[in-house]
Amino acid sequence: MSDILDNKNIQRQRDPSDALGLLSTQFEQVMFDAKVWNDDHDDREITGVVLAGMGGSALAALIAKSALNAELSIPFDIVRGYDLPAHVTRNTLVIASSYSGNTEETLSALEQAEKKGAQLAILTSGGQLVDIATNYNIAHVALPGGVQPRMATLYNLKALYAILAAFGIIAPSKLIELEELSGWLGRESAKWGADSPIEDNYAKQLAHEAVGKTPVFYGGPLTAPLAYKWKISWNETAKNLAFWNEYPEFNHNEFMGWTSHPVEKPFVIFDLVSQLEHPQVLRRFAISDKLLSGQRPHAQTIELKGDTKIAQLLWGAILSDFASVYTAILNNVDPTPVVLIEKLKKELSS
Repeated sequence: MSDILDNKNIQRQRDPSDALGLLSTQFEQVMFDAKVWNDDHDDREITGVVLAGMGGSALAALIAKSALNAELSIPFDIVRGYDLPAHVTRNTLVIASSYSGNTEETLSALEQAEKKGAQLAILTSGGQLVDIATNYNIAHVALPGGVQPRMATLYNLKALYAILAAFGIIAPSKLIELEELSGWLGRESAKWGADSPIEDNYAKQLAHEAVGKTPVFYGGPLTAPLAYKWKISWNETAKNLAFWNEYPEFNHNEFMGWTSHPVEKPFVIFDLVSQLEHPQVLRRFAISDKLLSGQRPHAQTIELKGDTKIAQLLWGAILSDFASVYTAILNNVDPTPVVLIEKLKKELSS
């Protein structure tokens, strides 16, 4: 008897916008020609970077910061709210990132950056931000439209790298590094596609492990943005409550939270593990699971593939999208729309 996730009719019925089809080509986003428009600038010294964005529009920055952490020589802050930090000056590069171009928190931060005389840049697919970028000759990358922000992470990442390279913060070779991952990511994605049967499809297997439960995703300092990405995917795509945290902070508080109440908790635990993490972080994953044996569900390890930090982060990001779409199908919900979020935006703008 075939699995429900291998049933083409059910796939079509429960995924009417063909999110699975979109994901099958998501790896191609790293080949996006991220042209920086209005890239002339006054060569002022940049002593810090602040990216303002929300949700999926901030996710690429979190991934970039993790991947580039050892190479960045200036602070890189990510603001997910209305207000910029007080330390922003004319020597700060402030990047306003909103896929729709209309995110009110990001527009607020951009207005503050302009008043502070900061160096400005914009990442967007349209809306008010593209008008601002064009009318005021602000450096910007125009993202391809028509994709849910959480499924445009690789577009955003490529565009962010292009902006950082244009301002001399990273080497242009970093963009080539992304492009060179395309073929490998394509081959890995094919293993998780709709036509790949469940016995060979890791994403479908993960969906079955998670369905009907509340997932908790754990990462380390390197993979924390990925744990957050998995949470986003479960929330928005599978319409499923999920949580995330990171080691070693987990061991200083949440660790104790698992030690009371019945062991048969309605959770499923996923550890996102990279062998590039600090050795003591890797030990914490294993020791914590051992010490919590009998007090929480046994953690399932997702061992990230790839030879570099960025390769592992992108591999895990694409896997999260496939697994969450399959979970949405099992939950009998449409994986693409985020109706309640759109209603909230309308209420706030009225």
